[in-house]
Amino acid sequence: MECCGLLTAQKEPVPLKSIEVELEVRDHVATVVSTLNYENKEDKPLEAVFVFPLPGDAAVCHFSAQIGQTKIVAEVKEKQKAREDYDDALSSGQQAFLFEESEQSPDIFTLSVGSLPPGESASVRLEYVTELAVQADDGLRFCLPAVLNPRYEPQGSEGAGVQVTSVPASLVPYSLSFSVRVSSPRPISKVESSCSLEPLQYVNTEQTQATVKLAAGHKFDRDVELLIYYRDAHKPTAVVEAGQPSAKPGSLMGDPVLMLSLYPEFPQSVMSSLASRGEFVLLLDRSGSMDCPTSNDKQQETRIASARDTLLLLLKSLPMGCYFNIYSFGSSFEHIFPKSVEYSEKNLEEALKKVEAMQANLGGTEILEPIKHIYSQPCIPNQPRQLFVFTDGEVFNTKEVIDLVKKYSGSHRCFSFGIGDGASSALINGLAKEGGGHAQFITGADRMQPKVMQSLRFALQPAVEDISVTWDLPKGVSVTVLSPTITTIFQGQRSLIYAQLSGQSSKAAEGGVTVKYSLAGCPSENKLDFSLKPAEDTGLTVHRLGARCLIRSLEMEERDGEGQHDEGVKGKVVELSVQSGVSSSFTAFIAVNKGNYEPIQGPLMRRAIPTPRMYSMAPMAMSCCLMSAPAYMSFDCGQTLQSAEFEECGDICLDEDFNDEVTEPKQQPPRDPLLQLVSLQKASGCWVLDPALAAAVGKTSEEVENTKPSAVNQEVWATILALIWLHGFKMDAQEEWELLAMKAVSWLRAQNAPSVAECVVAANTLLGFSVQTDVLGL
Repeated sequence: MECCGLLTAQKEPVPLKSIEVELEVRDHVATVVSTLNYENKEDKPLEAVFVFPLPGDAAVCHFSAQIGQTKIVAEVKEKQKAREDYDDALSSGQQAFLFEESEQSPDIFTLSVGSLPPGESASVRLEYVTELAVQADDGLRFCLPAVLNPRYEPQGSEGAGVQVTSVPASLVPYSLSFSVRVSSPRPISKVESSCSLEPLQYVNTEQTQATVKLAAGHKFDRDVELLIYYRDAHKPTAVVEAGQPSAKPGSLMGDPVLMLSLYPEFPQSVMSSLASRGEFVLLLDRSGSMDCPTSNDKQQETRIASARDTLLLLLKSLPMGCYFNIYSFGSSFEHIFPKSVEYSEKNLEEALKKVEAMQANLGGTEILEPIKHIYSQPCIPNQPRQLFVFTDGEVFNTKEVIDLVKKYSGSHRCFSFGIGDGASSALINGLAKEGGGHAQFITGADRMQPKVMQSLRFALQPAVEDISVTWDLPKGVSVTVLSPTITTIFQGQRSLIYAQLSGQSSKAAEGGVTVKYSLAGCPSENKLDFSLKPAEDTGLTVHRLGARCLIRSLEMEERDGEGQHDEGVKGKVVELSVQSGVSSSFTAFIAVNKGNYEPIQGPLMRRAIPTPRMYSMAPMAMSCCLMSAPAYMSFDCGQTLQSAEFEECGDICLDEDFNDEVTEPKQQPPRDPLLQLVSLQKASGCWVLDPALAAAVGKTSEEVENTKPSAVNQEVWATILALIWLHGFKMDAQEEWELLAMKAVSWLRAQNAPSVAECVVAANTLLGFSVQTDVLGL
């Protein structure tokens, strides 16, 4: 029995010839146009089926096909009706194209290209718009998904699995081109990527427009991630977009739609002190795929190894007085403590020992049950629950997981981390959005540690309460908010609001919006005034994003009935999707060539397009990481992988020849000096003077002992020595150790120790630095 179609090259003709992707970024909104070119070189009519990823919050708004000189623009129809039209077209010999969203996850789409006659060429054009997520360093992140990892499906689950035809990348004959144009009201500082880029080309002297392309020779075997940086990135903005002239006034597409981008700024007096309380629950993916590298670089650290190092840093950075627990999951789940425990030296040591032993050996990726178990635990009074989820996102029931997080969003915040190429954007972004937290993606050569520590800083911010949004609009103009209610605000992080504006003002006027909230008991507010005059040349981008936002909210409402589907809400979704031309889980794009063609003769052949692979598992085991065609993954519908089969996966990976098991023992790299020093810190924040500390700072025990001022406590000396080493050697990684250093400084202050300045001088002399006392915060 072959598992999930993990095959060697089949030497079958491939109808996909090339893919072209054009990206246009306007401020923080991206429009993506993808063109897929096909040619049937076989002597029989052909149906090609593709399954590929898109960003989970993308609004797919256009789908068309060009066959010879004939262009067919697809319609949005109710999904079952679209499928029936597609089948009817194929049975009558017509050419047809069907594009639909997965039932389980909004970031997986299927494209069926039907009845391509022998020798015929076709070109399919797909367009979608998406918001660009703001990273903690203020960069706007765009990801062009190139990898769709197989979604693990447990025993007895409903729905078909995905069958993958996987071949070495060198044998895949199609190509991809990718170009980017960026424009913004603010100057563009830089554009970075996980892939090699050609130099950024500015189009104007103000540097508000620029173009960039991927460097020649790029192998599209990974997600293409772009980070775009603007000057004055935190400036609030407002865009009013005119309605569609042909649409009915009063409808979403007929009225103007407003998009507000708000960056609330908190009072410095409140932000100067981080919370010292909280229940921190860490949930770690230990499925078999976590034993893969985070990218296709085989020399890179595995996902699970990076996660272990990250948990070390995170645990050491937690404040005294909080509570914590660690869960891990695969086909089953485990927890270190029966319930969350107080943060103490004893509990920290026990947790770190178990974290150090964690391997990617728990089989599949069933995240729902551990999250249910976490939520079943009673919350600790005055200790806000903070859930940190680390996963490579190979989950089949994405919508069910996100719905559960939303259900309990009033009692916790959820911070999510997508590890490696192919992590589900719908899952990672959905967990954070519905859980009131922040999402991070770790791909390519990214280090997980700084991104996780950035999220910990957000988690330590006081929770914002009593959030309200009030509008100040001229007489005759009313507002209908399309976005979900704002429930979470973080310092410097963007909050987006979409709203439909109805009615007319007697004159060109301005409007205003005020966001009020309470932070640490202090009332505060941020206000933005904006012009009601529609912006020029925005197309219908804002309308489509607003429609997508409302569609997602309605879809979630439709699923809220404990398994009971609400046909009334479903009808609203279908109506809105058809009206706006934006896809949903209940609709699909259907295009049929109704030209005067003779019925196609001969049996219709079905082809799944093979994809480049990085690693594959042995027969009877799931693939560890399957690398796809650039931007799009090529699959055929197949059987469900059962959990008993998946658990055979273990840690077995195959080499590029696909035949020989890799048997060489893994070389353990030397531990990073920073992590070595961090591992020695106590829960209270101090270090102990011992040979391990001396070795960590690169000195002998005698050198460390002899340099210590005589009147100084050993732990005070050891702690100052560690702080000087961090400031002297590891300033480039300050965001990783800053929180644990703050804890060390707090401990030193509490000791009220004499001769601190003398210790600083002695430590500088020993280590060869000149770090000043005030730099340490002492």
